[in-house]
Amino acid sequence: MSQEAVNGVPCRGKVLTLDTMNPNVKRVEYAVRGPIVQRAVQIEKELREGAKKPFTEVIKANIGDAHAMGQKPVTFLRQVLALCSYPELLEDNKFPEDAKKRARRILGACGGQSIGAYSASQGIECVRQDVARYIEKRDGGIPSNPDNIYLSTGASDAIVTMLKLLVCGEGRGRTGVMISIPQYPLYSAALADLGAVQINYYLDEDKCWSLDIKELRRAVTEARQHCNPRVLCIINPGNPTGQVQSRQCIEDVIRFAKEEHLFLMADEVYQDNVYAEGCAFHSFKKVLFEMGPEYSSTVEMASFHSTSKCYMGDIQILNHTVIIQAYLNKKDPISLCSILIRKSKRTLQPSHMYSTQNQLLFPERTAVLAALAEKARLTEQVFNTVPGITCNPVQGAMYTFPRITLPQKAIDKAKEAGQVPDMFYCMRLLEEEGICLVPGSGFGQREGTFHFRMTILPPTEKLKIVLQKIRDFHQRFTQEFS
Repeated sequence: MSQEAVNGVPCRGKVLTLDTMNPNVKRVEYAVRGPIVQRAVQIEKELREGAKKPFTEVIKANIGDAHAMGQKPVTFLRQVLALCSYPELLEDNKFPEDAKKRARRILGACGGQSIGAYSASQGIECVRQDVARYIEKRDGGIPSNPDNIYLSTGASDAIVTMLKLLVCGEGRGRTGVMISIPQYPLYSAALADLGAVQINYYLDEDKCWSLDIKELRRAVTEARQHCNPRVLCIINPGNPTGQVQSRQCIEDVIRFAKEEHLFLMADEVYQDNVYAEGCAFHSFKKVLFEMGPEYSSTVEMASFHSTSKCYMGDIQILNHTVIIQAYLNKKDPISLCSILIRKSKRTLQPSHMYSTQNQLLFPERTAVLAALAEKARLTEQVFNTVPGITCNPVQGAMYTFPRITLPQKAIDKAKEAGQVPDMFYCMRLLEEEGICLVPGSGFGQREGTFHFRMTILPPTEKLKIVLQKIRDFHQRFTQEFS
């Protein structure tokens, strides 16, 4: 709208303002990069400028950024990446021959033998074939069709792409998407952005964050009063809760999806990260096919994996139509970096293992997972010695989601400050101890309960320091507000 003229020239308001921007975007919240993380960045800057704090560094235990937390990259994979990025290194005798052989195969599949070339939207065919072989081996020989596999820039982009395909309708016909509470904020943020209806189902904290089919039925029945439930999202192993679903639970979920005619989205990015004794990862695809054609030929499903959490990134879709495949081929461009990392993993079959892989890749991988398993046990053990903190076993993934008991005076103080209580708690922890965590309210939690999410990624000695600082702070915080 025109405003008062200046020098005879009408003044017009800006095109993009808070009032004119997409209202869906304004509803988006992403806790793992929210206000507390922004404050942590400010504190780091203050420390660099010489400010005096009760600590000398900010430890960001808020996010699953493995390399930033000191986890060493896998040597063999980095060798292959280096060779592909700078092919002149193929003449360098410092690189092992098996890494060179892998790099030559990748480059041979790229246009002009360069990773800078464009590629097919679905992903280079030989890479998808390798991915299919890996999945087939993982699932005990159940066939995997490369045409059902799409390489992406990571699981997050793939998940958002699938949600875009699935969301439609208006009013009571709007698509409802079932997500677990606690959930990873990618889901709530994407649903807000797409204008979909978020349907919450609660995990059972008292039973190690297990999934109860009765709770799924409650959620879908209530949701049908105001939307059209079409999608069920499952995170296994869990984020932020770290639980690993039993095979029986997965079967029950698949039966539920079939009965309720729901598209199943299986977020399995932490499938290699399983630590607890008696727990094992079961892929939804494997269980689906072992349940027989009644399910494997009818239940629509997409499963996701990610390079940033382990070694690879892809999306696999089952029981989709040719039309959907054509749309994805048009819509979803790929990242060559994802191709390279996934390609380096290959099928892990003994016939394809070369000396450097045996000497470096697998021992390094084993050491990383063993260290995470030890840190998972340590985290649970320490937190459960602190009065007012209750921590379930960290069965998998790379996070813990402890429950914290807060005094009523602290809850009241938080409300006075215009903050939810666990945000107030985590902000005080950051200011006093330099530990950056994410409040449980950013992931969703049952009314009246409070939590925080913490990654177990820091090196063991640093993790011990983090746990001790949290322990001391919680005791001091509780005493202050008692």
